[in-house]
Amino acid sequence: MKITRLDDVEPRPRSVAVGTFDGVHLGHREVIRGADTVLTFDPHPMSVTAPERAPALLTTLERKAELVSSLGIDELVVVAFDQAFAMRSADQFVDEVLVDALNASQIRVGSNFAFGHSAEGKVARLLEDSRFETTVVPLFDLDGDTVSSSRIRGLIRAGDVTEAARLLGSPFVFEGIVEDGEKRGRELGYPTANLSPSAPFCTPGQAVYAGSARLADGQRFKAAINVGLRPMFKSGLGELIEAYLLDFDGSLYGQPLSIEFVTRLRGEERFENVDALIDQMTADVEATRQLITL
Repeated sequence: MKITRLDDVEPRPRSVAVGTFDGVHLGHREVIRGADTVLTFDPHPMSVTAPERAPALLTTLERKAELVSSLGIDELVVVAFDQAFAMRSADQFVDEVLVDALNASQIRVGSNFAFGHSAEGKVARLLEDSRFETTVVPLFDLDGDTVSSSRIRGLIRAGDVTEAARLLGSPFVFEGIVEDGEKRGRELGYPTANLSPSAPFCTPGQAVYAGSARLADGQRFKAAINVGLRPMFKSGLGELIEAYLLDFDGSLYGQPLSIEFVTRLRGEERFENVDALIDQMTADVEATRQLITL
């Protein structure tokens, strides 16, 4: 899917779903359903208006576009959210963005959507505007609890990536550039591709996971993944996300890598000796081979 900046949009009648849509979870998908265009914001508005309270993101912009495209949407329009845009009034947002730039004939938003300077604009403002038809989608509940990005972030930090995937509608994916490490995994017989957790993105809790890894060329491999500090070894590298790609032979240094977290295998442990660690790594790899289907 092509990501189109707001300034480059060609006006035409559109059905537009509007929101931040971090994670593109099941609730977001209800809002997006029936639209032909998604309007979103980058960076996250709170990183500009209240950076001290900005959430850890579930998706990069590119991952968001991939997920939106998988829902059958043809167009993702991105507002470059900065201080100047944050100062626009609710009326300016409606007039200049929804009407003038997008020529929206239909608008779809969640019931908690707010817009304009200091979030002054509420859904009632959209409903009363006769220039377009507005559909307000209720918050989405699953098993009696509301699905939200903040709830999903909590699950991921707790290591419950399986439940997070159920609310997201697809597994959580962490993306980054493979870094040079201490090559400790290679010495143990399990060379890993290493990514550093980085703001502003959400990182799973410290544990061992089974999942998959996708290379820049689209190839996918089953992956045993460790998130943590490697308590068996002294290191100044801090927390790392280390993925052992099953049946892969090659170098990934400096290349982009997407890691998909499917299930938590165990907590990170300190073993009595290196042989015990290798035995457990062997068991983790075999569990990954059995659990993950590509």
